[in-house]
Amino acid sequence: MSNAWRNAHAMYERDTCAQALGIDIIEMDEGYAVLTMTVAPHMLNGHQTCHGGQLFSLADTAFAYACNSQGLAAVASGCSIDFLRPGFAGDKLTATARVKHQGKQTGVYDIEIVNQQQKTVALFRGKSHRIGGTVTGEA
Repeated sequence: MSNAWRNAHAMYERDTCAQALGIDIIEMDEGYAVLTMTVAPHMLNGHQTCHGGQLFSLADTAFAYACNSQGLAAVASGCSIDFLRPGFAGDKLTATARVKHQGKQTGVYDIEIVNQQQKTVALFRGKSHRIGGTVTGEA
């Protein structure tokens, strides 16, 4: 098992939000994560499309796993999202996070969410800040 996967498993064990949303980790590497989520009926807004907060949570979770993949604890310091097309109940959404820049303390990551037809649903950019310590709690 790679270090990126080991770090992801350590985070996921404590990530009750991702677990509650049904988010699954599909791929992991350093600075890279692919996560999926199926849109459930309780995730729909008044227009019967996936609530933007649910899309944000999926993208933010992929961002978190990518920016913590090297094992150094990091949190979001800023982010933005563009909603490009709606998600519907039953859609299987895939969020792919990729590092664009990683310095000693800060990083920039791009995340794309696509549906099962590979059509882009949302684009997210996150900035991370390393907070000290490790993902697993080991020295």
